[in-house]
Amino acid sequence: MSTTSLKQRWETLKEEQPQLRIRNAAQALNVSEAELLATKINNGVTRLVNKPKEILPEIESLGKVMALTRNESCVHERKGIYLNPSIGKSPVGLFVGEDIDLRIFFMHWAFAFAVSEMARGKEHLSLQFFAEDGMAIHKIYLTPQSHVEAYKALVEKYKSEEQNTKLEISVFAEAPRYKNDNEVDLAGFQKSWEELKDTHHFFGLLKKHNISRSQALRLAPSAYYADKIEKEKIVSMLEKVARQELPIMVFVGNPGNIQIHTGKINKTLWHQQWFNIMDPDFNLHLNMDGVTNCWVVRKPTEDGIVTSIECFDKDDELIVQFFGKRKPGIPEIKEWQEVVAQLQ
Repeated sequence: MSTTSLKQRWETLKEEQPQLRIRNAAQALNVSEAELLATKINNGVTRLVNKPKEILPEIESLGKVMALTRNESCVHERKGIYLNPSIGKSPVGLFVGEDIDLRIFFMHWAFAFAVSEMARGKEHLSLQFFAEDGMAIHKIYLTPQSHVEAYKALVEKYKSEEQNTKLEISVFAEAPRYKNDNEVDLAGFQKSWEELKDTHHFFGLLKKHNISRSQALRLAPSAYYADKIEKEKIVSMLEKVARQELPIMVFVGNPGNIQIHTGKINKTLWHQQWFNIMDPDFNLHLNMDGVTNCWVVRKPTEDGIVTSIECFDKDDELIVQFFGKRKPGIPEIKEWQEVVAQLQ
C-alpha cells in the first residue's frame, strides 16, 4: 500500500469516526501505528534519529512531562521529571525516580518521532518511540509545566535528515519454543522457586528452565506460591487500597519498556469495559475484557515473602502486576499481604 493511499484511507476513517484513536485506526486499517503516524511527516510529525540512549537522558530538560507505556490491554500514564538515568553500553537502561520509574530494553527501539497534534483547540507536543514492528513502546507528552523551548531544541538536535514517510517495518524475531510441561525438571524448578533470594532472580529461573511466566505459575510448588483468582477481584483490591490509602506498585510493560508507579491511589472508576485510576499524576486504564487469568504470586527473598498480583491476556502475555510498596532491604508491608489474602 502506498503512503498516499494509506493517508487517504486514514482521512476517510477519521471523517467517519472522528473520536477514533490512532492505535485503533491502525488496527482498523491493518497497519502499524508507526506507519500511520509516518503519513503525517512534514505535517505535524518529525522523524528523529533512532538514538534513544542519547535522547532519553535529555528529557529532564523538558521539566514535568507525562510518560505513557502500554500494551494491548493496559495503559500506564505517569507525570514527573525524568531523573537518575542509568544508560550505558548495555541493551537495558533505567530511570529510577519517585515519579518516572522505567526499565528499558533498547534492542526493540527502532523509530522515533516528534509529534504536534491539535485536540480541543490546543496543541499537544510529544515524543513517540516505536519497535521494529511499528508497535508503540513509549510516549512522552508535554504538560502545562513543561519547557516548550527545550522540547523544540531537542527536536531540532535529533531531527533526522531523512523525512521519508515510508517506514521499513519488520516482525519480531520468533520467540524460542518453551518446554512442554512434561519436559520440565519440575522438582528442580520448584525447589529453585522455594529457595529464591531476590524477586529479580525469577526471570533467570524461567530462562534456566525454558518456561513461560504463565506456565511457571501453573507449575508452582503449591497454591501458596501461585493461586489463581477471579479477575473481578482486581477491582475490589484497587478500590480497597484506595480507601485504605495503602501505597502500591503498578508495573505495566511491553517488549521495549516497563513503567512503574509507586504510591497511593485515590480515584477509581469504570468507563465501559475499562477500570481506571484517575489521579492528578497517575492514570491507569485496564481493559477488563482483555484480562483472562489473574494470579496471586509469592516469592521468597532475603527480606521475606514478596506478594504480587499478576494479570494475563488470552495469549498468556503479562498485562499488569501489582505489588505493595517496598524497596530492597525492607520487608513487604503487612497491610498489603492482608489485602491480597482476602482475595483468595
